[in-house]
Amino acid sequence: MNVLRFTDLCAQGKVAGQRVFIRADLNVPQDDTGRITEDTRIRASVPCIRAALDAGAAVMVTSHLGRPTEGQFKPEDSLAPVAARLGELLGREVPLVADWVDGVQVAPGQIVLLENCRLNKGEKKNDEALARKLAALTDIYVNDAFGTAHRAEATTYGIAQFAKVASAGPLLAAEIDAITKALAQPQRPLVAIVAGSKVSTKLTILKSLAEKVDQLIVGGGIANTFMLAAGLKIGKSLAEPDLIDQAQAVIEAMRARGAAVPIPVDVVTAKTFAADAAATVKDASDVADDDLILDIGPKTAELLAAQLREAGTIVWNGPVGVFEFDAFANGTKTIARAIADSRAFSIAGGGDTLAAIAKYGIEDQVGYISTGGGAFLEILEGKTLPAFEILAKRAAGG
Repeated sequence: MNVLRFTDLCAQGKVAGQRVFIRADLNVPQDDTGRITEDTRIRASVPCIRAALDAGAAVMVTSHLGRPTEGQFKPEDSLAPVAARLGELLGREVPLVADWVDGVQVAPGQIVLLENCRLNKGEKKNDEALARKLAALTDIYVNDAFGTAHRAEATTYGIAQFAKVASAGPLLAAEIDAITKALAQPQRPLVAIVAGSKVSTKLTILKSLAEKVDQLIVGGGIANTFMLAAGLKIGKSLAEPDLIDQAQAVIEAMRARGAAVPIPVDVVTAKTFAADAAATVKDASDVADDDLILDIGPKTAELLAAQLREAGTIVWNGPVGVFEFDAFANGTKTIARAIADSRAFSIAGGGDTLAAIAKYGIEDQVGYISTGGGAFLEILEGKTLPAFEILAKRAAGG
């Protein structure tokens, strides 16, 4: 995908003295007192902001935070804590500006943080009048917010339509590169891991990947539904019996291409869903009526790990068991270690996946860790994200 890259504009000396509007993703979790509890997204936004400042731009940054009601400011919706943390990371004060749609005062070499963009009436519906006002604020628009790339809003799409120059920030560009490498031009075999509680939430992803991948590993409640589709009993495990036909269709689609959906040969069961529940390893054909399947078994884990170690490309979305409980974490741990040890290019996304990566300390051994949950899932579904679409259109002269 061809897009204009902000880092190229900086390298070409085209940013000095320009008004640069950066749409970042600073939507960070906070506790009840407003204290930021995890600042990864703020830290990830710093390289783009610093590049703009170092290039001599007048820098405006904005983001959404939470789910505010448009036009109704409440203190808990304010980016004030973000401004303070961003200032600490940049080593300079970051003024917070409210009511900024009709004009912003910022000099070259300076930065301001524009208050929560979803407070602006028309933001979520991508109102054209609002988008044109935003575009008038800037000489160079930069989208560096992959987490919102699947939404066509005024600060993610409309402004890119009307700004003089529309570019991708380093975070967004890195996502485009990683996704292209993993899905558009993959090294084979291409192995995808799709896990989660329900087939229904990932059905379109499973169908899309069934047309592309060489192995489709399913885990969690999704795997239970596929076990039912394969004629196995799952006791009282989480599953969606009404989607057995859909699971069978995915299995058949893979089989028709000479590919496969590996069905677990053994599982780890418990009688109750609890951290201290007794864990029992069983053959997949021996699950009792009162059993809960909470992880794949060690034989299955090793079979899958062997496939992953031989892969050319790995796409990972979701842990394969209840890894939060140590007794049911071995499957996800084995998968994680295999991905870390593989020569494959790997791309991982989704909140639970990132938590597993952090738990097993393999951040540096995963090729690319995606920062956008919903956007990452829509990419796996085969959708074109609105933010990518408009940037590519502008790069092509549209």
